[in-house]
Amino acid sequence: MSFRSLKSWLMPVISQRFLSRERLLALRRQAEQKRQSQSRPHVLHFFHQVDDPYSQLLAQAIPLLKSRYAVSILQHVVGEPDDSAVPEREMLKAYSQLDASRLASHYGLRFPEAVEPVHTPKPTAESLLASHRLRKTWGHYLSGMIYYEGEWYWGIDRLHHLESRLTDLGLSTQKKSHPQQRSAPLFVTQQYQPLRNVPEGTSIDFYFSLRSPYSAISVAKVFDWAKANGVQVNLKYVLPMVMRGLPVPAEKRKYISLDTAREAHLQNVPFGRLNDPVGKPTERGLALIPFAQMHQLAESYIQSFMQGVWSEGLDAGTDAHLKIMVERAGLNWEAAKDILKSKANDAHWRAVAEQNRQAMLALGLWGVPSFRFEETAVWGQDRFWVIEKAMHAEFDPPTPA
Repeated sequence: MSFRSLKSWLMPVISQRFLSRERLLALRRQAEQKRQSQSRPHVLHFFHQVDDPYSQLLAQAIPLLKSRYAVSILQHVVGEPDDSAVPEREMLKAYSQLDASRLASHYGLRFPEAVEPVHTPKPTAESLLASHRLRKTWGHYLSGMIYYEGEWYWGIDRLHHLESRLTDLGLSTQKKSHPQQRSAPLFVTQQYQPLRNVPEGTSIDFYFSLRSPYSAISVAKVFDWAKANGVQVNLKYVLPMVMRGLPVPAEKRKYISLDTAREAHLQNVPFGRLNDPVGKPTERGLALIPFAQMHQLAESYIQSFMQGVWSEGLDAGTDAHLKIMVERAGLNWEAAKDILKSKANDAHWRAVAEQNRQAMLALGLWGVPSFRFEETAVWGQDRFWVIEKAMHAEFDPPTPA
């Protein structure tokens, strides 16, 4: 485990460029130059699955976008995504109903409500196939998506990225009191805010994978938030989906990486010089979590590991790089090497990871990062505000009028 492959050397260099903010902004400039050269109007392409809860919420945001920006919107009615894109289809259907209901309540939207696509003929098998092929040609796999000039935006959750881009293009039609003032985005909730009146012993469960980029940017925030608010974090590590035999198509991997880079930039979290820890690197990383827990340094170790593989390009499959991550967390490398050789420890962490996965499934969740506080469980690094909202309701209930 001491030698780096050529792939390990090249991946951090390539990913740093591919996921950089500079490249994203350059691609946006190129897309705008191409649009102007072809004399095309500003068109947002909305891929709408009528029975998809996230599409239903996004459909309600379409008139709001049109009222704020000088754009037109073209709807493409699509059917369900391919099985490879949604390996837990039935669980997704159930969870999306709950998630969409929370979003609607929080943002003043309507759900459940079957919002029919407007100004669009009833889809035929041929039109559904054509929309599916167009979405695939442009590099995506889900519904409830907006595509604009080379970039994808999912549901109401990523509209703030689109709004920022449209504002930068001078397309905002909002009247402002100051030329430099930017309108607040439609659907954004600040996360990792201070809590009050937190009782001693309060805890949350944090389900994560060392190979999940969304988990990585959550790790960069949640531990510090917990310490600041006196909240204990119960670590619930699981094996990555791909290491459990679930498919992750190339277009899905690409979108997740690009989307995480956008979210990391927004949250001021270093990200992008990565060395994908799939396989042995993740197993070696997980094998040391019980060791770190034994020394009360698990959070420091996980932060160090995530920082190493997702923003510094360290290869956890090599001793030299794993040593860096271990020692800066305050752990002894010689002792860690012994742990890595332990068959008993190997069996232990694998059993714990599976127990955690089963517990997550029992909550109706299957992806990471996921969080639980008492009876509230959510999936996604962009849903931590739901946990905070539940904690506020528990600890800071509104004063009766």
